[in-house]
Amino acid sequence: MSTRRRFIQLGAAALALPAPHIGRAADKSVLKFVPQADLAVVDPIWTTATVTRNHAFMVYDTLFGQDETYKAQPQMAEGAVADADGKVWTIKLRDGLVFHDGARVLARDCVASLKRWGKRDSFGQTLLGLTDELTAVDDRTLQFRLKKPFPLLPDALAKMTAFMPVIMPERLANTDAFTQVTEVVGSGPFRFVAAERQSGSRAVYEKFAGYIPRSGGVPGRTAGPKIVNFDRVEWHTLPDPATAAAALQSGEMDWVEQPLPDLLPMLAKNPAIEVAIKETTGAVAIMRMNHLHPPFDNPAIRRAILLAIDQAEFMEAVGGPDKSLWRPGVGVFPPGTPLASDAGMEVLNGPRDVGKVKQALAAAGYNGEKVVLLGVTDLANLKAECEVANEMLMRIGMNVDYQAMDWGTVVARRAKKEPPAQGGWNCFFTGWAGLDMFDPVGHLSLRGNGANAWPGWPVAPKIEALRDAWIEAPDLAAQKAIAAEIQKQVFEDVPYAPLGQYFQPTAYRKTLTGVLASFPTFWNVKRV
Repeated sequence: MSTRRRFIQLGAAALALPAPHIGRAADKSVLKFVPQADLAVVDPIWTTATVTRNHAFMVYDTLFGQDETYKAQPQMAEGAVADADGKVWTIKLRDGLVFHDGARVLARDCVASLKRWGKRDSFGQTLLGLTDELTAVDDRTLQFRLKKPFPLLPDALAKMTAFMPVIMPERLANTDAFTQVTEVVGSGPFRFVAAERQSGSRAVYEKFAGYIPRSGGVPGRTAGPKIVNFDRVEWHTLPDPATAAAALQSGEMDWVEQPLPDLLPMLAKNPAIEVAIKETTGAVAIMRMNHLHPPFDNPAIRRAILLAIDQAEFMEAVGGPDKSLWRPGVGVFPPGTPLASDAGMEVLNGPRDVGKVKQALAAAGYNGEKVVLLGVTDLANLKAECEVANEMLMRIGMNVDYQAMDWGTVVARRAKKEPPAQGGWNCFFTGWAGLDMFDPVGHLSLRGNGANAWPGWPVAPKIEALRDAWIEAPDLAAQKAIAAEIQKQVFEDVPYAPLGQYFQPTAYRKTLTGVLASFPTFWNVKRV
C-alpha cells in the first residue's frame, strides 16, 4: 500500500473523531475558511502561489475585472477610451477610491503598480514591451502610449491569475519586483489584519468600511459590485484534510477550499454541506525543471522525462478513482479550450516503456547526477504529484534526493538560482488554473525568456517567436495554427511537462449562499 493511500485511510478514520476546538462558526458576522495552504507570502507580484492570489483579491483591486464570461469589465476604472488608431489608451479612475491607510488612490499609484507588475507577469511584459510611455495625466487619469495597437490591453489589466495587476500605494509599488512587499495596503473590499496573522495557523481580514463597490452590473468572478456581507473573514490553516473535513461537518468551519477527493463522498452525504466544482476550467498539474543546472539544463534529458510521464498515473493519485474529476491527454492548452490540439501529443500519449526511457537518458548523457526534488507535505494534490514523480524518476534510474517541505518553503526555495548543492533545486511540482493556460500571452510556464521567466528560467527563442506571432495573428484560425506549432516546440524545448488536468471540488456549509463560480472570493457571500 502506498504512503498516500495509508494517509487517506488514516484520514478517513479520523473523521470519526471530534474536531479540534477552533470555535463555532455561528457568528453571522464571521466567516471561517480553510485555505488550500498557509499564506506564506502576501505579495502577489513576488509569487504565483494560488493562496497568495486568493489573498490578494481580498485586499487589492484591479483597474479591470473579469466577468463570468471572462470578458474584461471596468472595476477601479470608471472607463477607458482608445484613440482612433488604437495606440493611445486613456483610463479614468472611479471617484472616491481610497487605500486602507486612508490615502486616496491616485493615477501615479496605478502607474507604479503596473510597472512593477510588468516586470514579472507574462501578459504585463508583453503590454509594457509595446508601451512607449505610461503616465499619470492627473490624479484620476492614466494613459498608455503604445508603439502599435494592442486591443488586449483591458484583458491584460483584468488578469485574475498570477501574477495579477493589483494596485498598491506608489511607495510600496516602487519596491523592486523581485523583492517581497511585506506591508499589505490595498484598496480592496477587505483589510488585512497583520497583527492577527499567525504563520502556519491563521490569517484575518476585516471588511473595509472605506470600500465603495462598483455601481451596476452583476457580481461575477472579479467584476461587478463586490458587496461584503461579513465583518470578518478568518483563514484557518488545517494541513490534515481529515481534520478540516471534521471541522466543516461539526460547523466549526464554514468552508473548506480543497477537501481531499477521497473524503468527498462522505461530505456529500451530509445534508448540511454543499460539494461543488466552482472553477470549471480546472487545473493543470505540471513538472517544472530547473534549466540552469544539471541534469535538466540538457534538453535531451528533459525530452526523455516526457517519455516517462504517465498522466493517468499522476491524475489518479491527485484525483482518486473518480475519473470525472480528472483527465489525461493534456498538452499545452487545456482540453476544451479554443487552442487545445493533438499536435505532438504522441510523446505523452504513447505507451510508456521504462527501458526506452533509460536508453534515452543514457544517450542524452545522464550519468547519475543528483536530482533535488522539492516534495510538498501540506497540499494533498501536490504531495501526490511529488510522490508519483519520485517513484517515476527512480524507476527510470535517476538519482533522486527527495526533500520534503511545506508549500511555503517550496515557494521560497524555488526562487533561488543557486546550484542544488547550495540550497537550490532541480524540479518541483505544482498546478496552474486552466485560466492561466488559455492562450500564449498569459501562459507563464510557457515563457522562454531566461532570467525574466518564472522559476526554472528556460531560454526558448523559438517559443518566444511563436508567441509573438500569435499576438499578431489576424483571426482565430491563424491563432489555432500557431498554437499547434507552439505545442510541438514545447515538446522539443520542454520548459515544463504537463501531467494532466484535474477538477477540484470545494465544500461549504449550506448556510452560505452567493458563492460565486470562481476561485474563492468572499464578496457576495451571505449566511442564511
